Amino acid sequence: MAQMGLQGVVRGRAFKRTTVVDEAAQRPPDLVQRSFTADRPNRLWVADLTYVPTGAGFVYVAFVIDAFSRRIVGWRVSNSLRSDLALDALEQALHARSDLDGLIHHSDRGVQYLSIRYTDRLKEARIELSVGSVGDAYDNALAETINGLYKAEVIRHRGPWKNLEHVEFATLEWVDWFNHRRLLSSIGDIPPAEFEAMYYAQASAPEAGSALADMDALCLPSGASSPGGPERSGGGEERMDEDPEGRHSGSCAQEVKSPAAVAGLN
Repeated sequence: MAQMGLQGVVRGRAFKRTTVVDEAAQRPPDLVQRSFTADRPNRLWVADLTYVPTGAGFVYVAFVIDAFSRRIVGWRVSNSLRSDLALDALEQALHARSDLDGLIHHSDRGVQYLSIRYTDRLKEARIELSVGSVGDAYDNALAETINGLYKAEVIRHRGPWKNLEHVEFATLEWVDWFNHRRLLSSIGDIPPAEFEAMYYAQASAPEAGSALADMDALCLPSGASSPGGPERSGGGEERMDEDPEGRHSGSCAQEVKSPAAVAGLN
């Protein structure tokens, strides 16, 4: 059938492939090994692509996420899977953030992330590249989780979608809400922006030796959330899902050191 160009009917929903592998491309090592933890902002970024069907055809969305707070630091919507899509999201993240010393960028092995232009831009910014295995969602579980929330909270909830501009405006609204108002169980039921602000405030406090005592108390123990889907907090906001196996996909504050230790003040 394959030789004749024939394909049988498949029950269930079809999906769009966004990870296209270049077998000839050099493959950097996996520096993360499914441990999506960070002791401060800008220590580990994860990146991924997803797709949205619209009345005018498929559009594609790229995200860059900071593993420390789960904050979306870069994103872009395009009607093409060209390398510029991922690169534009990266450029937005680089423009928005500073103090990138020691930063690792983790992604799948898609051609967009292994392209010469993309890898050269990472080298120029002195960011180390890490990639997971092909076809294994767990090797980029944190980015897959954010994609899943985006699909559940925006795409499936508010569709159908007319065109790229329709998706782009809704994504802009959702990213702002996610970063500043969405309560995430993995960081203590507070938004990513608030979690980062708390970190920086405590890091600059005169007595930084016990600065993260409150932040450590915020994080839930491993496996504390339901693996079945988004929970509801007391205030009615959805709480962030854990990874598909019910574990924390790198709960940051559980492995975060005190700001004093990070700053070398202890």
